[in-house]
Amino acid sequence: MTRTQEQKKLEKKINKFQRQGNLQKAIETCQYALATCGTNPDLHVKLGDLYLEKHLDIYQSKQYADEAISEYQRALESYIDSAEIFYKLGMAFFYKNDLDKAINYFELSIQNDEKSGDARYMKAECFMRKGYFHEATEFAREAVKVAPWKSSRAHYLIACLLRVSAFRDFKVTAKSYWEMFLSTLTLPFDKKAQKQTARKLSYFKFLPVLLKGYIQSQMHGPEKALEVYQAAVEKAPGFVHLYCIIGDIYSMLGRFEEAICEYKLAIWLDSLNIFAYRSLCRVYEELGDYDSAAEIYKKLITIQPYLAEYHSNLANIMYLKGDIQGAISQYQNAITINPKITWTSIVAQTLGYVFQENVKNLDAAIGAYQTAFILTPKDIDIYINLGSAFYEKGEYNNALSVYRQAIELEPHNAKIYCNLGYLYWGKGQLDEAIKTYETAIKYDEEYDIAYNNLGVIYLDDLGRVQKAIELFEQAIKYNPNYALAHYNLARSIAITGDKVEAAKLYQVAMDINNITNELDPQEIKDKIQDLFS
Repeated sequence: MTRTQEQKKLEKKINKFQRQGNLQKAIETCQYALATCGTNPDLHVKLGDLYLEKHLDIYQSKQYADEAISEYQRALESYIDSAEIFYKLGMAFFYKNDLDKAINYFELSIQNDEKSGDARYMKAECFMRKGYFHEATEFAREAVKVAPWKSSRAHYLIACLLRVSAFRDFKVTAKSYWEMFLSTLTLPFDKKAQKQTARKLSYFKFLPVLLKGYIQSQMHGPEKALEVYQAAVEKAPGFVHLYCIIGDIYSMLGRFEEAICEYKLAIWLDSLNIFAYRSLCRVYEELGDYDSAAEIYKKLITIQPYLAEYHSNLANIMYLKGDIQGAISQYQNAITINPKITWTSIVAQTLGYVFQENVKNLDAAIGAYQTAFILTPKDIDIYINLGSAFYEKGEYNNALSVYRQAIELEPHNAKIYCNLGYLYWGKGQLDEAIKTYETAIKYDEEYDIAYNNLGVIYLDDLGRVQKAIELFEQAIKYNPNYALAHYNLARSIAITGDKVEAAKLYQVAMDINNITNELDPQEIKDKIQDLFS
């Protein structure tokens, strides 16, 4: 038998094993053919295809993308300008989740075959995974234009991208449905789409396992469900979704370290598994491990840089860590991306709070609140925050104007009247302040802050001690953990001459303040010392 005849015989065996699903035997036969028949670029391509198919097999845990890449690169030494091999290399790097290299090889494939719809589609997939949705849509449309009848996947991708941006937009929603229809229409002509669909449908075989786990969880608790899922993952160690489910159960049971291991396994198998990344962040935050949570959010931002939620969540973590400037930068990034009006308004208000309370930059705070106001002019919290910032800056007329606008929107909002009362008090208009605080109490009979502030006016400005005592007692009645109200009541009682009772109240204020941190502890200690000096 000649070498050519022997090679053809081996190739038939390889194809037979592949059709039977025996990929390992097909790979071994292919390796034997290369060893006995010498270097053959076509066999290297075939071996690369087998490795890539095995890489995608959920019934094994080892990854084979690197082996596929090595084989394709050997074949490329003989077929230097092969658009097909460039495409296959791009696919291998895509499944390895090295998206930049994948994009580079898809571009080389397009340069050598301008009619390559598949390479354009895969570029769109890469850009979508990176979060560049506009670029993804453009390349998907190019794929449709180049190969209109083999574009089922491209139409489906466009439909998904349109659905993401179709928030309350009927026209965009209609376009999404139309693209989905075109995807279905062209499916019979797109073999790669058929293969992709078949792969997705194959996951339904795990539905009984998932259902069994759910039933076990409902009847016998999550531990029993855990046993079912762990048995399933041993049979299909490449089924990423199972690791995420097991991680969720561990998290539910408070076994956070084990949950982290499962999510990391899911990411190891699929380094673009967004659900696993987000779950990891949640677990790290619950553990108070903000450094690890921040690192994961940074990774998510590199994958999908235009998703504002990641920037906002990272900003929250940086704020908790005390990195105020880092938090401000990320909040600003989130606002710039601006995905949804209401959500962005909330982020802008948070940014305003940070500028006001932590940086003491009132101009920046006012700017952030005004940004929120433009986005959601009927959000009453914006008026309250903006009025507060104007007050701190000493722009009382601006603050007064803002509060009056707020009252027009919500004439029975007690919090607005309370803030307005504080403004009048600061301006020295005591009659207006008292009247406004009383209005706040009228609309909210349990408003502890209004009682306390009104009590301070009666105590310090009008000298009506008994009236002040009544108001402080009301504040404490509705909020027993209000340290400032206890402190002010103690001051009032001290004036009446009951030093022992005053000392008790100061001590209560001290104990509560250890938790709430409303007051300077030394100030309370000084008051107690003054009682008996």
